[in-house]
Amino acid sequence: MSTPSSVDLAPSITLSDVSYSWPDGTPVFDELSFSVPRAVYSLVGANGAGKTTLLRLIAGQLVPTSGSIATTGEVSLVPQHAFSDTSLTIASALGIEPIRAAISAIEAGSVDGAHFDAVGDDWDIEARATSELAALGLPTDLDRSVGTLSGGEATLLAIVSQIVHSPAVLLLDEPTNNLDTDSRARVFELIDRFAGTVLVVSHDLELLERVDATLELYHGDVRVFGGPYSFYREVVESEQATAQAAVANAANDLRKQRREMVNAQIALDRRARTAAKAEREKRVPKIIAHLRRDAAEKSAGRFRNEHRDDVTAAAGRLESVRDDVRSDRGARITMPDVALGSSAQVIVDDRLRMDGPERVALTGRNGSGKTTLIADLIDNERIVVPYAYVPQQISFDDPAQTVVEFVGKRHPEVDGQDVRAHLARFLFRGSRGDRRLDELSGGERLRVALADALLVDPDPKLLIMDEPTNNLDIDTVEELVTALRDWSGALLLVSHDAGFRDEVGIDREVTLG
Repeated sequence: MSTPSSVDLAPSITLSDVSYSWPDGTPVFDELSFSVPRAVYSLVGANGAGKTTLLRLIAGQLVPTSGSIATTGEVSLVPQHAFSDTSLTIASALGIEPIRAAISAIEAGSVDGAHFDAVGDDWDIEARATSELAALGLPTDLDRSVGTLSGGEATLLAIVSQIVHSPAVLLLDEPTNNLDTDSRARVFELIDRFAGTVLVVSHDLELLERVDATLELYHGDVRVFGGPYSFYREVVESEQATAQAAVANAANDLRKQRREMVNAQIALDRRARTAAKAEREKRVPKIIAHLRRDAAEKSAGRFRNEHRDDVTAAAGRLESVRDDVRSDRGARITMPDVALGSSAQVIVDDRLRMDGPERVALTGRNGSGKTTLIADLIDNERIVVPYAYVPQQISFDDPAQTVVEFVGKRHPEVDGQDVRAHLARFLFRGSRGDRRLDELSGGERLRVALADALLVDPDPKLLIMDEPTNNLDIDTVEELVTALRDWSGALLLVSHDAGFRDEVGIDREVTLG
């Protein structure tokens, strides 16, 4: 990535008071403004925050309701699913087929001005395209169809299809999703070589650590953090610790002001009773008693108002500092406690042996047989302890079921209240357990699958997860990292994300292929 000394401080992307609403009137952004110079950025935020919408606005695919967006030079966006038509040739996917056709016509003797206009300054387009393809290990046959490429190759081709036209700003939406380690490394290399501004949306922890700065989209605003994801997290966690302390102090002050108001009221009432008794017993002249009573009532009124104002001010301070405590922090999955001896056999197989609470990552290129090995270990009973398995593809036979109904039917031996209590450990508390499966996000579907897998008797000693971070937002990835750190049993993890593996804490890697 670019170093601070090489960063051009002139704005590369500038949004000024940008508002955008969906056709039904639902607002997405309201007067959003920010500006960034040329560098490599990540854009992070929860699912539904509007990250992809923001990329499309910057790319010009969507038009703001109001406000303006300015960029230095051309902007190219690589979406998550770039090629819906797999019959396209590589040349067509790169967008250079019209130029190739025009060059062929000119070389055949055509003097049609339209052909020269189509070529422009791109006489070397084929050489540039094949050079980019070769540099990334992609096929250089421009007439080959996209459908013959692997998923990783198609993703790389989508990025090359934009870079070959030399944009000044490159926008990438989840570029490493479903890619193996080698393909991800090539994406990193491609981003490193790009000379302009890069803005990438990703949940890939390794990629998020390779950027110059982090943009966070939160509650419709963008904030710039001058470092990679780990720096951003440190800043936010520090701010949240301060905010939580401020809330505690404000709450204590409110309780103090309320106590003082109550104590003052008790004192005033006692004084009033004493004065009334003296008046009844005629220990003072009536006119003096009336004057004293009037003065006392006025004084008591001022006193009560002062205390009421103090309580109101304290309540206002508490409400204000509560606004600084973020709603997207604090919730965590609670994993069951597991006791597993250090020498206990877990998996007994020549290809993969595990003993005790080991944490093993199964790695290798796509197609190397990682999922097949897991299935074989299960089918041939090579796993000798109770286990829980969360597959890569999570599907439900009846998506109209609620979360509680699904887990309850999968485990009819478990009491309904115990099912709800178990789901609460996975953040499906109260009415959240009554949501339909087809309404859930990718992260919520993963939590359902994890809750279902772990609700077994006897308790699982081994947890197997196959590419669990695919299609998750970064907040859910963090939830999963925390949960897997807390898991005290054995762990067998398939993941291409080295950053995720490091965060989880892996003891050793077994590489296939």
